[in-house]
Amino acid sequence: QVQLVESGGGVVHPGGSLTLSCAASSSIFGIYAINWYRQAPGKQRELVAQITDRGSTYYANSVKGRFTISRDNAKNTVYLEMSSLKPEDTADYYCNALQSDGNEYGWGQGTQVPVSS
Repeated sequence: QVQLVESGGGVVHPGGSLTLSCAASSSIFGIYAINWYRQAPGKQRELVAQITDRGSTYYANSVKGRFTISRDNAKNTVYLEMSSLKPEDTADYYCNALQSDGNEYGWGQGTQVPVSS
């Protein structure tokens, strides 16, 4: 099964932008969907965005209009472009792969995104 590695995190000021990358160890072509999750300190993990193998997308209401998920099958990478960042976006961000039967796998180590002035 594919393994995923997140990168691109770092400190950003409120209102700023950041792009996270989720690089796969092998081809993501044919994987049902790739998810981006986040977990803030003391809170439950939250599904932030999802992109299917057909390019359909889902966004949590809290990020809709500010975050954009995309995939580059040639580079085996999924991106999460984040803009108009808020302090409440502060979290560890993770990506994983989703099978059509609902099984999720390939969790990475995550990348930290502190939003602070």
